[in-house]
Amino acid sequence: MTNFADLGLSETTLEALTNVGYSEPSPIQEQTIPALLEGRDIIGQAQTGSGKTAAFGLPIIEYIDPDGPTAQALVLTPTRELCIQVTQALRAYGEPKGVDVVAVFGGAPIKGQQAQLRDGGHIVVGTVGRVSDLMQRASLILHDCRFVVLDEADEMLDLGFLEDVEKILMQTPNGRQTALFSATMPPPIRKLADRFLYEPEVIRVQAPTLTVDTVEQFQVEVDQKAKPDMLVEVLAEEKPTQAIVFVRTKVRCDQLYKRLRDRGMNVKALHGDMSQGSRDGVMLGFKGGRVPILVATDVAARGLDISTVTHVINYDVPSSPDVYVHRIGRTGRVGRSGRAITFVEPRQKGELEAIEKHIGAGISPWAPGATTEPAAVSEGPRRHDKPEVGRRRRRRSRSRESEPANGSSPDGGEAPATDDTAWAKLVVSAGSADGIEPADLVRVVTAEAGIGGEEVRDVKILERFAFLSVPEDRAKGVVEAVSGADCNGTRLELEPAGR
Repeated sequence: MTNFADLGLSETTLEALTNVGYSEPSPIQEQTIPALLEGRDIIGQAQTGSGKTAAFGLPIIEYIDPDGPTAQALVLTPTRELCIQVTQALRAYGEPKGVDVVAVFGGAPIKGQQAQLRDGGHIVVGTVGRVSDLMQRASLILHDCRFVVLDEADEMLDLGFLEDVEKILMQTPNGRQTALFSATMPPPIRKLADRFLYEPEVIRVQAPTLTVDTVEQFQVEVDQKAKPDMLVEVLAEEKPTQAIVFVRTKVRCDQLYKRLRDRGMNVKALHGDMSQGSRDGVMLGFKGGRVPILVATDVAARGLDISTVTHVINYDVPSSPDVYVHRIGRTGRVGRSGRAITFVEPRQKGELEAIEKHIGAGISPWAPGATTEPAAVSEGPRRHDKPEVGRRRRRRSRSRESEPANGSSPDGGEAPATDDTAWAKLVVSAGSADGIEPADLVRVVTAEAGIGGEEVRDVKILERFAFLSVPEDRAKGVVEAVSGADCNGTRLELEPAGR
């Protein structure tokens, strides 16, 4: 069996690994470390928790000259939480060698980070926005940067950071060595790699197959309008010690949190639009067991490692099978059992089948008191007949939809669009450079156009513009109503995408 000494690491680095308790390399480390030590660019496709921080961090430590210039290496991360996690690991790896690691991220005073950079910083670990800001202020100079890592590049894409990432890379030396890590490889990430990496070696590490030995997995077929009521029913039946409820967007996170809170539940929200102080407070309460239910987005929940989480509920189907694996891995930890329940709208059956094929097991229907009898998946996922209780629930949800409510939803708000709604994508003439956040945009659109928050989807804020989707039959009215409106001091102009 390979050990770290076989990978070509120095005695000083091996000492650091002994100090942190590492004994044998993980698959991603075993494949990546030798390639990086040889000076190759690499693309690493691996999940969170696979050990990729050490995979790129240990070769960086080998490269760093403690007596040389500052900013010899840059690690870009999509979130503050990941930035802190990577910084802590690199400091542990580099301590015997005297390597100085500086973390730079939003939500903390920039002057303090500028002072740290002036005092040292052989390795800079930072979020994309804060690194861009420091470069514009000439507080971070990358002329001597020999090594660049893009960690969780697909998350940077989802957050709209790819344009800024390209600008940062263009300010680094052409002769740098670059490592890109991403759980998935959508076309924009491949294009980025083609442009900025030189003959990269591609390293893929498959996620381990999940079994119900640690996580029992269930599905609930439910119409969009019936989701809030179904969630309350599931929580009442399951009685979780602690549960994370995953939603797709920050706006939906706030909406669901308020609905559960208004029903008297002890619940908190966690998403990227919250202030760092608020996020830290929520995390302390959840980790301390004072908050039993956490409604969270995927990005905000990255790095959560809380052994007392008994349930994960996918209120929104994950964007990919890899994200599903990451989500349900938040429960069933440290030898404990966990339960994962995924809400599936009728139009999302194909997405569920892709998840079943990915994990190599069928996902059983949920019913009160349900336990799993998983079936192996060979050529394709197993299809399950829904029990009578499921059919009754669907009839109930359809009857609720047919009740005349003057355009209101079961919980009192404006009725969201139905499942077969056609959606139109709109372009907004303002972005993060104008101080626009997703919540600001949704607030203005709903107020000016008189539509409900559920009718604004897929909000993505880029530097100079933004995107959102609304029901196709409302698009013209939304464009007319919102164009010219003020958002945080900026005049908005909307138009259909593709014009």
